[in-house]
Amino acid sequence: MSSPHLPEPAVVFDLDATLVDSEPNYYEAARRLLAEHGVPGFTWAEHLGFIGIGVHETLAALRDRYGIEAPVGELVAGQGALYLELARTSTEVFPQMRKFVERLHLDGVAMAVASGSSRAAIEAVLAGTGLDACLTTYVSAEEVAHGKPEPDVFLEAARRLGAAPTRCVVLEDSAPGAAAAHAAGMRCIAIPYVAATAGDPAFEAAGLLFPGGQGEFTAQAAYDWLFPEAGARPAPARRDPSS
Repeated sequence: MSSPHLPEPAVVFDLDATLVDSEPNYYEAARRLLAEHGVPGFTWAEHLGFIGIGVHETLAALRDRYGIEAPVGELVAGQGALYLELARTSTEVFPQMRKFVERLHLDGVAMAVASGSSRAAIEAVLAGTGLDACLTTYVSAEEVAHGKPEPDVFLEAARRLGAAPTRCVVLEDSAPGAAAAHAAGMRCIAIPYVAATAGDPAFEAAGLLFPGGQGEFTAQAAYDWLFPEAGARPAPARRDPSS
């Protein structure tokens, strides 16, 4: 599988908008929560600005922006309850991501999920989509001191896998997540959820970038980059949609 000249990688997946298309559920939960606190009309465009940022950090920013009096902890709990109702029944896995996870699982590659979501949300999504059959190690941002773009959640995932950070490859959809992977000393496969962000400087350090996001990502391309032939360490690459 991998070259004998390179240590076998461990793969760390972001969850939301990378493995699964959960952002519509997070948006709907946030919209309902804000409406309950007297802030109607929260838009999808506003939500997109918080992709890749932890729930606690997002709600702290929204609380300040809209002058909400409720404590951040109460907001986090409220959104969590709303989100879990949606996550258990209506979360879709990106097809090529499922294919990639299943192939790595069959090959015995060490894998983990590292997410800004709560542990309860991670468990609900993995169980509801069946990904829990392959992904049994996961870390929530609520279990570490700082969420993305700080590297804490990725470093904890590496620790739980027993893998050096330099062995780890992170799959991420957001600029804050890519920045966190870089800060952790890990390689990164970047699949921007918002295609317009593909030029963000945080993605420049990605070893493999799919500028077109999930519509361009394929399990085969990611696998070929992860396990290159001839024992050569992969050079930074950018997928060309025309190729």
